[in-house]
Amino acid sequence: MPWEPRSVMDVRREFVELALQPGANRRELCRRFKISPKTGYKILRRFVAEGMAGLANRSPRPLRSPKQTGAATEAAVLAIRTEHPAWGGRKIAARLRALGFDNLPAPSTITAILDRHGMLGPGMRNGQDKFMRFEHERPNDLWQMDFKGHFALQAGRCHPLTVLDDHSRFNLSLSACGDQRGETVQNRLVPVFERYGLPETILVDNGSPWGNTAEHQWTPLGVWLARLGIRVVHSRPFHPQTLGKDERFHRTLNVELLQGQRFRDLTHSQAAFDRFRHIYNHERPHEALNYVTPAERYRVSAVRYSGTLPEVVYAAHEIIRRVSDGGRFSFQARTFRIPKAFRGFPVALRPATKPNCFDVVFMTTTIATIDMNTVNKDPQPVTHVSEHVSPMSPV
Repeated sequence: MPWEPRSVMDVRREFVELALQPGANRRELCRRFKISPKTGYKILRRFVAEGMAGLANRSPRPLRSPKQTGAATEAAVLAIRTEHPAWGGRKIAARLRALGFDNLPAPSTITAILDRHGMLGPGMRNGQDKFMRFEHERPNDLWQMDFKGHFALQAGRCHPLTVLDDHSRFNLSLSACGDQRGETVQNRLVPVFERYGLPETILVDNGSPWGNTAEHQWTPLGVWLARLGIRVVHSRPFHPQTLGKDERFHRTLNVELLQGQRFRDLTHSQAAFDRFRHIYNHERPHEALNYVTPAERYRVSAVRYSGTLPEVVYAAHEIIRRVSDGGRFSFQARTFRIPKAFRGFPVALRPATKPNCFDVVFMTTTIATIDMNTVNKDPQPVTHVSEHVSPMSPV
């Protein structure tokens, strides 16, 4: 309403007094006061009905909002947001659906509710870019395992060990560890295997305690997993995105639990981890899963963990060599060095596809290749990658 820059109430009052005079040309007055006739007659009606109160500004809010979100639903939205400050409109909508709410508001409406109550963080009004996702076809085809960066406790440090199923994003383990030693990882994996069974493959990072460096191509942890029949593969060096789902879980863990928190000790940390893990697996809708929870997609493995390791045996006709305590074995008058993690175990030498070459096999896993055509040419050492076996040179 283009009133002149004076008190709006004064201008409206003057307009009404002039318009109510006998013989007043009300349309002419509207032109002079620069308002439409529709607005002028509405002001007059309100003044006649309500007096001076009818000249005050009114809220543009409609008298009736049949599609307005109900008070109970809006309260539930705010309660979920308060409990999970990092959840956006789509996750909250999926959680409300899981809780049995009817006539759910759209995610954009939930975002508007959060905005109206000042509960949107920086950058949460804009959607994130879509990207292509790859996942394995079935649960337990591949687990991703890694340590999240440590954080300080009141005494010592906590190293969170995380294990995630690639297909379902189900978190199989979130363990508060005091170190990153292979023995610690093995002890934490045993109860995971007892509850969920064995995966086909585990994807890990490079270096200790996983192995896959030139000096430590295999570790006792990797040998233990191989004895269980689990294939161990490594991410590309300096490419943490290979473990992308577990890395994304680390980001969620940091934002929704660790950020700004202080923990007394490992016991205190583990209690918080257990609560977060339940919410993540059973309550938190996952965007990559079309807003179902990881628990809705996960199934336990059909391969049971017996608690006992199988004997390392090979067929009678195979060439068998036992690895010495120094990590060596002899073959065709040559001595070859092998990772010390295999010391004391027998390995089999099987003819490879290339003539005069032999695969070095531990149980069902090929760990290296011997090329007898080049053993006298002093080949340069090759960095070992467990899923791409390397040639071995004699000592």
